[in-house]
Amino acid sequence: MLSYDELSPPERELWDAFPEGRCVDLRTGAPADERVDEGGQWGPGRTVRAAVLAALLQGAHTAQPGSVTCLRLAGARVTGHLNLAGAQIGHALRIEDCWFEEGVDLSEASTRSIAIVGSRVPGLEAGLARIEGRLDLRRSRLESSAPSPFHRRVTAFSLINAHVSGAVVLNGAEITAPGEWAVSAGGLVAEGGVYCEDGFVAHGEVRLMGARLPGGLHMRNALLARPGRTGVALRLDNAEGSTLDFSGGFTANRTVRLRGARVTDGLTFAGAVLNGPSGGHGPSVEAALMQAVDFDFTLARPPSGLVDLRGAQVSYLHDSDRSWPEVVELDGFVYGAVKAAGTGGAGERREAGERRESVARRVAWIRRSPGYNPQPYEQLASWYRSAGHDDEARRVLLAKQRHRRRTLPPAARVWGHLLDATVGYGYRPWLAGVWLLALTLLGTLSFGAATPRPVKPGEGAPFRPLVYTLDLLIPIGGLGQRAAWYWTDGGLQWLAYLLIALGWVLTTAVVAGVTRTLQKN
Repeated sequence: MLSYDELSPPERELWDAFPEGRCVDLRTGAPADERVDEGGQWGPGRTVRAAVLAALLQGAHTAQPGSVTCLRLAGARVTGHLNLAGAQIGHALRIEDCWFEEGVDLSEASTRSIAIVGSRVPGLEAGLARIEGRLDLRRSRLESSAPSPFHRRVTAFSLINAHVSGAVVLNGAEITAPGEWAVSAGGLVAEGGVYCEDGFVAHGEVRLMGARLPGGLHMRNALLARPGRTGVALRLDNAEGSTLDFSGGFTANRTVRLRGARVTDGLTFAGAVLNGPSGGHGPSVEAALMQAVDFDFTLARPPSGLVDLRGAQVSYLHDSDRSWPEVVELDGFVYGAVKAAGTGGAGERREAGERRESVARRVAWIRRSPGYNPQPYEQLASWYRSAGHDDEARRVLLAKQRHRRRTLPPAARVWGHLLDATVGYGYRPWLAGVWLLALTLLGTLSFGAATPRPVKPGEGAPFRPLVYTLDLLIPIGGLGQRAAWYWTDGGLQWLAYLLIALGWVLTTAVVAGVTRTLQKN
C-alpha cells in the first residue's frame, strides 16, 4: 500500500486533486517539450508511477463529500505497468498527452468512462471489460505488446468480448502491430458504435468478428495499411451493425472481409480506395452472405482485386463505372433495386436510351463473374421486370442464353446459333416476322420463275406464286395452292419442303411473341 510520504511531488499533486476531480497538467507549454513521442526523456517533475494511478482508481483515496472524483492527468510520463485487470473502478479516467512506459491492462475490469487522448501507449488490453460510458482513445498511438493470456497473437489493442455502453472513439489514432493484429475485438458490444475517423491509421489487421455495433462502425478517411500475415485488413465476419461507413477516402491495402455481416441500415464505400492484395491476387472485398439495406459501392477507383458478393442480399445497390474490378463473384447476389451514379434523364427517348446502355453495362458486369451462372441473369431480369421494363428483361435473358451457349457441346452450340439468328431464343419474336417476310419474297421469286404441274389438270385455282408461298409457310388452314400443284424440278420441290418446316418454327415463335405481349403486366 502506498503512503503519502512515498509520493513524488507530481504524484502528491495528483493524489490531492483526485477527490475533487481536478486536472493535474504537467505540460510546460514549450512546443519543444510537448512531443509525446519523446516522453521517455521527460524528467522526475513530469513522472508518475502507474501504481499510483492504479491505487487511486481502486479507492486508495476517498472522495470529499459533495465532490465528484475523477482521475485527470495531462503531460505526464507514466512508468511501470498500469495493471487494472479485474478491478471494480467507480471513477472516470481521463489521460491526455501522456507517455506510457508499459501497456495498460483493463481485462475483465468494470469501470466508468475511460479517455486516453493524444497519448502513447505500448498496448491496451481490455478483453472482457465492462465500460459504463465511452472508451476514448482519440489521437493516441497504440503499439503492439506481448501476447496476453486471452490470445496467442501480438495485439496492440484488445477488446475481445468487451461491452461498452457508449462509443469506442479512435478518431485520429494510430495503432501499430505490423504483421499481427492491430485491433482484436471479436465479440465486442459497443452500443454507441465504433468511430475510426479523421485520419485513423492501423498497421496490422483490424478484427471485429461477431461484433455487435448498434451505433455502427464509422471509418471515414481511415487508412488500413500493412495488415497482418493473413492478408486481411479488416475482418467483420458475422458482425452486426446499424451502419458500416467506409467512405470519404477510406483506404484498405488488403482485403476487407464482410462475410455474413448484417447491416440494418447502410453500408457505404463511397469514395473509398480498395487496393486489395498485392499483384491483384485475392479479393479486395469478400462479402459473401452479407446482408444490408442500402449498399453504396461508388468507389474512387476500381478495386485491384476481385469483389465477392456470392449469396449477399441488399435492398438497394448503388454503383458506378469505377465500382467493379475485372472479376466479380455474383452467384446468388440478390438486390431489390439498382442505381448507377450519374444516370437519370428527362424525356422518354433519353430514358429509353439510358436503359439500353444500362442493359449493356449490367450484362458486361455479370460477364465479369468467372464461369456461367444463370442466377445473376435471372436476378437482373427480375429487377427490370419489377420496374416495368420487360424489353430490357428480355435482352438480359437473351444474353443469358448466349452465355450458356458457350458451355454446350458443338452440336448444341450450332442449334443455339440457329435459334438465336431466327427467333432470338424466343425473346425477339419480331425476328420471326422478318424471316417470314424474307422467305415469302424468296418463295415468290423462285416459284414465279417456273411453272408447276397441276395435281388434277383442269381443276382448281390458277397458280399464284405469292399465294402458293404463303400456303407453304402458314401451317394452319390452307389457301388451296399447296395441294393443287407439284414440282418436277427437284430443287424447287425441296425448297417447298424447307418452307413448310421453317413455317412451323417461325409461326410458333410469332404466336409465342404475341402471347407474351398480350400477357405483359
